[in-house]
Amino acid sequence: MNKIKLTPQIKEKIIESLQQYFHNERDEDLGNLGADLMLDFILKEVGPMIYNQALIDVHEMMEDKLEDIFLLELDDDYKY
Repeated sequence: MNKIKLTPQIKEKIIESLQQYFHNERDEDLGNLGADLMLDFILKEVGPMIYNQALIDVHEMMEDKLEDIFLLELDDDYKY
């Protein structure tokens, strides 16, 4: 799998979110470098698992939607 790529804007928001979490929940200050390294770790180690689960979820949803299409099937005795 290719490396997960984030736009600079998304990466900045995630870093801010990590810093805010550490401040609010752990009463710790997490600098930009620490948050950036943590994000890199999460993307490398956890990201692929989340990505794969998302694919499984989408696959299941699409299967359900395809099954719904077959509910639209006409009776065999329907004539044109």
